[in-house]
Amino acid sequence: MAKSVRVTLVRSAIGFSMRHKATVRALGLRRLNHTVELADTPQLRGMLSKVARLVEIQEA
Repeated sequence: MAKSVRVTLVRSAIGFSMRHKATVRALGLRRLNHTVELADTPQLRGMLSKVARLVEIQEA
């Protein structure tokens, strides 16, 4: 089974660039404190590094 990561939006994207907002939406996060479980891939890690200040990451 592939590794997965739990990502939670802990800070609003208001006031951040449109690229940050688009990345948050692409991760599947819709509202504050929303958590999604995603496959751990290099592409996902790159997206998370762009919005690291907005999300909380947990190894699942």
